[in-house]
Parts: sequence; structure tokens; C-alpha cells
Amino acid sequence: MGAFPRQLDESLYSLTAQDSAFLKAQTGITDDEALKKHILQVQAEIYAVFPYVCILWFSFAKLKITRIPAYNELLRLGKERKGAIYLEMACCVGNDLRKAIADGFPAKQVIASDLQPGMHVNSPRRASPEEIVEFWKMGHTLFKSTPESFPVPFIAGDAFDPKFLAPSPVLPVSPNDPIPPLSTLTSLTPLVGRVSAIHASAFFHLFSEEKQLQLAKSLASLMLPEPGSIIFGEHVGMPEKGNLDDKEAHGVDMFCHSPESWKEMWETQVFKPGQVKVDAYLTDKLGEMFAGSKAYRLVWSVSRV
Repeated sequence: MGAFPRQLDESLYSLTAQDSAFLKAQTGITDDEALKKHILQVQAEIYAVFPYVCILWFSFAKLKITRIPAYNELLRLGKERKGAIYLEMACCVGNDLRKAIADGFPAKQVIASDLQPGMHVNSPRRASPEEIVEFWKMGHTLFKSTPESFPVPFIAGDAFDPKFLAPSPVLPVSPNDPIPPLSTLTSLTPLVGRVSAIHASAFFHLFSEEKQLQLAKSLASLMLPEPGSIIFGEHVGMPEKGNLDDKEAHGVDMFCHSPESWKEMWETQVFKPGQVKVDAYLTDKLGEMFAGSKAYRLVWSVSRV
């Protein structure tokens, strides 16, 4: 479709029936036009500071988590594993974790994280305090909630910063010391070996192949070493791994794994052979969002066995 439009485009607005029903239930806005107006207002506020492609395409208002088969395992862990912790990585406004909570995952066992906002895309300067509109705060605006009515803790930080998530090996057994209250955490390091489920969508493809491996190892260290613990998500993938030459649209060459290379990374480079079961497959061509027809949605899950 040529160069990607950098201006907000109302014609890109579209919600599935599930997206619409969920947003109506959460916000109390039952009229379709009123809901659209509300979402457009929130989009403009976010995009003024963070002009990300996902904001242009209203991804912040669309559910990703429910179209991933492993979502059912997340809900099962919430019901069957006492005290199971669920981490939403790269949470943006928190729409996916809100859906999981609405579907029964205990809210007091959920924690969210995203990169500390404040840096303009393609700009070396920091945003001013007046410009900073954090994704998490925008989630409260979008869903008409408050920190009191929706007290899920949010931790801002860079997953590659050792002060935020210290490099740790995959633990062979569960830690014995008590888990600190999630609301008191200022980094993810205290959760090493503690997390039963991690959802990380539209995240890995932002980094190089080397960085994706580093990130996978970091998230793996957080997993509770018990059968059924899971990391899952979706992002851009290709039939054969390599760079998706998409500079015209996005300004970067995006490295994309194939299902085979993604499985190999987790099964042999992150974990030891036999420690995990990895499912990965391609679905949905992303020709509209990405210039190359080679771009697909890579859906995946990594489960401890």
C-alpha cells in the first residue's frame, strides 16, 4: 500500500464483535458511535506523544490474547494453581490483561509492565513532563477506571536493563522464600522463578535476532519451574527467518523468526532439550500493515513440561 500513513486515519478504525462487546462492558458506553468517539479521543492523546504504528491501527483497543490458543491455559492456571502469578509484558494500555481478569484470572495475582514512556519515536529528545502520557494511565482513560477501581500494579522499565530484570539462569526448582506483594515491586527481578504465565505480544519483533534471544532468556528466568507454566504471544513472523525489509513503512528492517527458528531458539538456546513444549505457527498475512507480503502473524506458546 506504499508508504505507511503517519497521520491519524479514522478509516482504519475497526473492531470485532468481541472487541466491541468487551469495551462496552468495561466502559459502560453502549452506543457504537459514542464508543468510537471515545476511542478516537484516546488514540489522539496517545499518538500525540507516541506515534507508534500500533496506535495508528487501533491495536490498543483490540484484543490479541483471546485469539491465541494458550489463553485457555492461562485461565486454567488462574483457577487451578494457587497463587499463580500472571505477568503482562509490553502491556500498552492493558486491554489484554483486563480481558483475562474479566474472564476469571484473579486480579490480585496480575502484574503489568512496559517500557518507561517518554521518548518520541525517531527523536533523540526526551518528551517534556507536559507531553508524557503513559500507556498505563491511558488505559484508565480508555476503560474509565482509576487506580483504586482497578488496582493491578504496573511497573515501568526496560527488560534489557539488568537493574530492572537481573540476568538469571532458568531455575531447576521453585524458590522457597515468600513472594513479595506485587504492589510493592519496583523491578521484575524479585519475580525470578515465580511467574506461572507471561503474555508478550507485539513485542519480540521490535528487536534484532540477538536481542530476541536475550529477551527470551530473561523471560524464561521468570518462569515458575513447574509443569504447565507458560509464556505465550504473537508477533510478526515469516515462513523463513530474516529481515522484513519494511523501511518505507516503519523506518527499520524488522527481524522476523519463522515457526521453525522460533521453536529451535526456545527448545535449544533458552531451555535445555526436553524442558519445554513449543507450539508456533503462522496465520493471517499482514500485507496492509507491512509492505512485504512475506509478513504473517506468528502465534506461539512455550510450556514447561
